[in-house]
Amino acid sequence: MNKKHLVSWTLCLVLVLLQAAAVQAAPAASAGGGSLTYETAFAGSGNTLSSTEAQQQSFTVMDYWNVQAVTVELHFQLSQLTEEQRSSVTLSLNGSPFYSFRPSLKNNGEQTLRISAPVGFLRKGVNTLAIQGSLQTGTGEQGNTLSCNVDDAPDNWLHLFNTSNIAVKYTEKPITGGISDFYARFSGPDTVTRNQSLITVPENAAGSELEAAAYALSGMVKANALTDRTIPLLPYRSDTVADKQAVVLVALYDRLPAALKQKLDSGADPGTQALIQLVNRETAPVLVVTSKDESLLIKAGRLLANQELALQLGSELKIVDGSTRVEQSVSPVSRTFTFTETGDKLTGANHREQTYYVELPAGRSIADAGRISLDFRYAQNLDFEHSLVTVSINDTPIGSKKLQKELANGDTLNLPVPPNVNVSGNFSVKVAFDLAITGNGCSLNTEDMPWAYISRESAMQLNTKDRTELLFNNYPYPFLRDEIYNHVAVVLPQEMDDYAYRTLGGLFNLLGRYTGGNAGDVHFYTDDVAADNLKNNNVIAIGTFKNNKVIRDNNDKLYFQFSSDGSTLLSNEKMSIEEAYGSGIGTLQLVESPYARGMGFMAVTGVEMENVFRAAQLLSTESGKWKVFGDGVAADKDGNVGAYRFKTAAAADEESAVDRILDRPDVLGFVAAVVLAVAFVLVALILLLRKHLKKRGDKRET
Repeated sequence: MNKKHLVSWTLCLVLVLLQAAAVQAAPAASAGGGSLTYETAFAGSGNTLSSTEAQQQSFTVMDYWNVQAVTVELHFQLSQLTEEQRSSVTLSLNGSPFYSFRPSLKNNGEQTLRISAPVGFLRKGVNTLAIQGSLQTGTGEQGNTLSCNVDDAPDNWLHLFNTSNIAVKYTEKPITGGISDFYARFSGPDTVTRNQSLITVPENAAGSELEAAAYALSGMVKANALTDRTIPLLPYRSDTVADKQAVVLVALYDRLPAALKQKLDSGADPGTQALIQLVNRETAPVLVVTSKDESLLIKAGRLLANQELALQLGSELKIVDGSTRVEQSVSPVSRTFTFTETGDKLTGANHREQTYYVELPAGRSIADAGRISLDFRYAQNLDFEHSLVTVSINDTPIGSKKLQKELANGDTLNLPVPPNVNVSGNFSVKVAFDLAITGNGCSLNTEDMPWAYISRESAMQLNTKDRTELLFNNYPYPFLRDEIYNHVAVVLPQEMDDYAYRTLGGLFNLLGRYTGGNAGDVHFYTDDVAADNLKNNNVIAIGTFKNNKVIRDNNDKLYFQFSSDGSTLLSNEKMSIEEAYGSGIGTLQLVESPYARGMGFMAVTGVEMENVFRAAQLLSTESGKWKVFGDGVAADKDGNVGAYRFKTAAAADEESAVDRILDRPDVLGFVAAVVLAVAFVLVALILLLRKHLKKRGDKRET
């Protein structure tokens, strides 16, 4: 080989090596300062436009994004009967139209479009993309578009596949807002999607470290909008924190890594204070939460659980001492829910809907005597023989009213919530108007005709009650009650591996989502805990037959019991289990606590810790939770989930008069007033009687 060829081969080799190095460095470069893209898939399994209806899709733009471009990708199919030249689709961003097109019937009406949206129409936070269809299949007049009854037929449709998405291209701004800036990024959808968030504790963490970390995680996951993604909890090691962009370390001061300890504020006293400090801000941000005092460390964790307070921390250091207030109040459970703050206008003929979402604490359901009060008005040019309003809860109609011309400027609808509406947790209230128009079936289609308006006086009076049966249907009860931790004791194996930490983190990802305040208490123990420490607590036991004594001691109380040597799970009245299969499944079991009546005991267990983690994943995300019901659940490595009810289904106890009064604040107030009135009358009678007796006594003396 001559020198010329040798030089050429050498240059090629160098170029190949440089290219390989560039490819390996690309993810880090992108995370550090290059362009990133975050995609939001269209919600639902598929959306269909019919006639002139609109679909709305929401997506988020974070405060720390410098947005460069927005692309909407539409994958859809339309009715083969569509009149191409008379049909159109218009896209609007936050109410501003920016693109219209006529859908094509080529390829059987299925097509994909990529459309750039104006960056100037964006706003920080939640944005709304509206897709408005004008789909026509019948023949009609050209020129002025007519809205005719034929366009309400089922052959007017355009189906949006869930492969449609909104892609935002951006770069990340540097962290300048201190702890609050880090806090927002830690739970940001882009950070969580790239698996860049991590909460850590030292190896073989102490109970106080785990407790503080659990509180902090509970607050931070509430800002995580991705209900199918979790933020892991792992020990702080070089391999676990490598390439992470947002790490929280909760540790007692003497257990901090030396490299981080030397970066902490030298003026603070970790013996009498807790520190929440952001270090390595420019490179690999780490939020250190530490103290020598266990109670102050836990208090610092509660501060991070208070999302409102944490987002006010504009500096890189927060000192927590005995006088620091960290409490977060919880809204009262029974309250009036206002549907809209400013009022909502619905325009267009025929069927128009407005949906409102109501949040209830988990484990509570709607009680009797709830009421919906709807205040609204509507156009006077309707066909009042065929126009009405209907109210539904979770798509179950609860009442309707015919619209009347004489009430068009101010109408009301008051509806009791039926006692048989079985609703627990969050639910939706839908207000649907059927706005029929007068004429021969066709009328000029204008944007402002007809219309209906729901005023801000519309509200729902919520009365709720606890759902206290020990079933996964009511989870996270009993571990949360009225949105705070309800005397929780977590029993862990003596030796914690990564599966155990991931199991623990997954459980508190979901529990944290349901918390509304940072009160309540969670305590962590190893399996040699004394029974007295588990009294009056709802217990979560994590581990296997072999590594958790509490599970081993209570094996006879479980529905899925272990064999005598703990090598497999045994068959029961609900499920036949082959020996090899039983060694590879994980279980969730919710029974009454063997340590105190009326309390719960949840075993998250399996033969191996990998199986334990697999079962815990079902109670780590909202999508997993929907697969869980009854009181005993088994999950295998192939994704098969079996949920069973072992407890005997008891008839629902009739509520006592006291229970009904306590569930009715209005009646409670009336009863209190009556009791006070009776008390005043009795006191008056006693005083009169004493006065009368005294006079009689005076006469005798005379």
